[in-house]
Amino acid sequence: MKCANLAVLLVFLHNAIAQNTTSAILENAPTAFPLPTESLTEPQVTSSKPQFMAEPFANVTGSLNDKGVCQCSVYLPDTTFPVQKVEMLQITAYTLSEKFDRELSKVSQYTAAIEIYEQKIRNLTIKVEHMEKTSVSYTELDFQLLKLEITEMERLVTQLKSTLVGSNEIVEQLYVEIRNLTLIVNDLESLDKNNILAIRREIVALQNRLKECETSRNQTNTPTYFPPGSCGHGGIVNISQPYVVQLNWRGFPFKYGAWGRDFFPQTPQNDLYWVAPLNTDGRLLEYYRLYNSYDDLLLFKNAREKRIVYGEGSGTAVYNNSMYYNIYNSRDMGKLDLNTNTLTVRKTLPDAAMGNRFSYAGVGWQDIDFAVDESGLWVIYSTEDSTGNIVISKLNETTLDVLHTWKTKQYKPSVSNAFIICGVLYATRPVNTRKEEIFYTFNTNTEQEGKISIIMDKMLETIQSINYNPSDHTLYVYNDGYQVKYNLIFQPVLH
Repeated sequence: MKCANLAVLLVFLHNAIAQNTTSAILENAPTAFPLPTESLTEPQVTSSKPQFMAEPFANVTGSLNDKGVCQCSVYLPDTTFPVQKVEMLQITAYTLSEKFDRELSKVSQYTAAIEIYEQKIRNLTIKVEHMEKTSVSYTELDFQLLKLEITEMERLVTQLKSTLVGSNEIVEQLYVEIRNLTLIVNDLESLDKNNILAIRREIVALQNRLKECETSRNQTNTPTYFPPGSCGHGGIVNISQPYVVQLNWRGFPFKYGAWGRDFFPQTPQNDLYWVAPLNTDGRLLEYYRLYNSYDDLLLFKNAREKRIVYGEGSGTAVYNNSMYYNIYNSRDMGKLDLNTNTLTVRKTLPDAAMGNRFSYAGVGWQDIDFAVDESGLWVIYSTEDSTGNIVISKLNETTLDVLHTWKTKQYKPSVSNAFIICGVLYATRPVNTRKEEIFYTFNTNTEQEGKISIIMDKMLETIQSINYNPSDHTLYVYNDGYQVKYNLIFQPVLH
């Protein structure tokens, strides 16, 4: 059949497509712009395959004429190869490949981060569930740590959402869970049953204000230093907080007694501490201990324990290596040598009340109370002639003779205790179970009475004795069996 020429043409077209890496389309419809037509005859048959020169083409239309000859038209396009387009295509493909690699790397990193924060969410969920189930009030720090962790995870998930194209079910689920955790923690904090967090915030605010006040006070009113034994000041202006040293060496049942530091006028730097608890009846003084240093006192070591027969009440004082006390069931004063533990002087205090007649308020058997100041030894007591008002006498510490006496208008049983500094008597009274007030003064130098108000905090309800030491300007207080110290602040003398 002569239309075999059409098959040859198809082979030719196939070779042309292979050589020029273009595509050819055989269509039945003619194109709008036909080129000149040429007739194709049957090729001569040889031992080899027909050979044709490959030509680029666009469209082919074939038909038979009236003589049975196959005719077709070939429409050839522009034969120029599109090199620039191929280069642009290669550049675009390379750029897309790099972007894909970067995004793939980000996805790998975010996948690892998601696994870490999934574990954190599980841990946080356990914490929150525990907080919901128990009645324990967590501290504000716990809530703040939870909030920080949740905020960090929320930031990461938000970043993930903005970088990933399209929706991601895992990220969306993580975001919802984090938002739920935030709401739960806020609710737990606001529903704190005991309002502990609110109270703590108030406490912190108050503490900060107190610190500011203390800082301001310290900057403007630094306490003036006065040498040991000095009286170059204007009297007490303030007192420190109590410093609890320890419970007395005999134990808690021994609530009554006295303690202090010996005052050596010639060598005020010497340390000799003494503790004299009464027996449990609150009256009988039988045993006392001496310590050669403050460290020994704190550690209960190297103590010298002594016994006397007998003292009465908590009005004991120690001055220049001698102990002064009221001898049992009498108005007699005793001086005990601490080196030998022997009574060296015994003398009656004239007209002194005895037998628990005019003791301090809340403290029995302290009709006679010894005191030490910068100038030496004193005794505080009452007489029937004074109708129970306080009487002050200056004593000769060697012979216990009365050198001078002053009568006050302050009723002794209304006073909880008293001490003397630089010849000025200071009396205290209870304000409540935790506060004491220094409220009354009597100056033996001018014989003038005065009213002051200096509040002392106390550890327990009753103060049994107060001993002042001029070496360190400290009050040594025996408070229901505990040994307590107070530092005194003096007012400078204005010239």
